Amino acid sequence: MRFQVPQFIEVEDKIFGPFTFKQFLYLAGGAGMIAIAFSFLPKILAFFVAIPITALSVALTFYKINNRPFIFVLESFFKYLITRKLFIWKMSARGNKASVETLPNRQIILPKVSQSKLKDLTWDLSVRGEVNKNNENHKEENI
Repeated sequence: MRFQVPQFIEVEDKIFGPFTFKQFLYLAGGAGMIAIAFSFLPKILAFFVAIPITALSVALTFYKINNRPFIFVLESFFKYLITRKLFIWKMSARGNKASVETLPNRQIILPKVSQSKLKDLTWDLSVRGEVNKNNENHKEENI
């Protein structure tokens, strides 16, 4: 029995004329918000409220950054604003000296590695790398 594999599954279907369902919702939502603004606010104030709403609605509908919809950029922006940030290293304004800053409630614990332990790890990695290369060569020869 043969099955047809769907092609182009990342392309959304055009439902409302040349627009996808999401694009239609962005445009309709923007138009609805502008209609509400013009019905409840004075005309000059509604005009100034309608400009950013129109810009956001059009950007959500059509604008892409790096072939990704604008909604993902907006989502990333708000996540960046909301989440906590940890600055570990910061260049000071005076000279070329660097200063280290940590948040007061977070401590970074780094394990101490002695020189002999470091040499052991280096030797172990180099030996294992050679063994893995030899095993791959033997497997290719056996095939």
